[in-house]
Amino acid sequence: MSPVLIRRFAWLSIVVLLLAGGGWWLTRPKPVVVVVKEIGRGTVESTIANTRAGTVEACQRTRLSTISGGRIERLAVKEGDRVQQGQLLLKLWNDDQQAQSALAVTQVATARQRVREACTVAANAGREAERQAALRDKGFVSAAREEAARSEAEARRAGCDAARAEVAQAQSRVNATRVEQGRTVLYAPFAGTIAKIVGEVGEYSTPSPPGVPTPPAIDLIDDSCLYVKAPMDEVDAPKIASGAAVRISLDALPKQSFAGKVRRVAPYVSAVEKQARTVDIEATFDDPAAPGRLLVGYSADVEVILAVRASVLRVPTSALLEGGRVLVAGDDGLLHERTLRTGLANWEYTEVLEGLQLGERVVTSLERAGVKDGVHFLADAPAVGGAGGKPRPG
Repeated sequence: MSPVLIRRFAWLSIVVLLLAGGGWWLTRPKPVVVVVKEIGRGTVESTIANTRAGTVEACQRTRLSTISGGRIERLAVKEGDRVQQGQLLLKLWNDDQQAQSALAVTQVATARQRVREACTVAANAGREAERQAALRDKGFVSAAREEAARSEAEARRAGCDAARAEVAQAQSRVNATRVEQGRTVLYAPFAGTIAKIVGEVGEYSTPSPPGVPTPPAIDLIDDSCLYVKAPMDEVDAPKIASGAAVRISLDALPKQSFAGKVRRVAPYVSAVEKQARTVDIEATFDDPAAPGRLLVGYSADVEVILAVRASVLRVPTSALLEGGRVLVAGDDGLLHERTLRTGLANWEYTEVLEGLQLGERVVTSLERAGVKDGVHFLADAPAVGGAGGKPRPG
């Protein structure tokens, strides 16, 4: 073969190779861009949280109404006032009852005067009976005269006793009128803050009959002692015990959490909504002053800490596929599926017992299209704040 043909053949081969290489380059599978996380050590907790928002409650709260209805004569407090135990809060018009009480007191005084009169007469009759008995012994009076004196003395003693009974009866009548007056007044059963008052001076206040949800006249809250009440799924309830550690978070104080303890687990299941059965727990703050001034009714969440593992190998829970599988970003630029043996887990991290080594990288962006075992990848370097940055080679 001549040198000219050899050169032409060589050039033709080069062109064919270039065309083939270009075709492969244009048709090659594009690598998927993924977010990866390097495996490290840290703390993993097993936790459970409430199914619906909990509520900040007061240890003592009472909704007060008078026992009987009537026109409001005096409001001794206003909303927001702090009151002491035993302080008068509200009084209904009760002039008629006060008049009855005054009459009963007068009757007591009258009955006591009658006691003095009847008992004085009884004492004289007793002494007269003794004189008649002495005279009969000497033969100066008849037995009939002595018997009549003795009967008179006994009758007078009975009158004295009856007068004393009338005093007790009159005193009971006074006590009854005071009880009636107590049905028209409200006193603070404990120290606290007036949350709400229903009614104004001159308006008619109606007590709540059984089974009828009438608004109370005064809502009194002791906000010196607060706790959080939260509903937990009935499936999780057997795992919770009094004294368990919790983290409490409040919508009013975002990005903060407060340590606490479970103080009570309800002994029954509540069915508040259809097909939703929960068990209420009550949690208290380890440091009641830590969250500052809280308002009763704030929404709150309670995370019960069941177990803690410190300084263990952990993987982001978002990197786990069904069956405990992960996609590892290999040094060869490919994603490799691997099955793990895991331990404690929560929504953020899962403990790794077997299957991963410290420093390996796993894919956390499993929702992206094309992310699967065996594909080429480019690691999406996250920017500050967690936003995706420019892809870099695997």
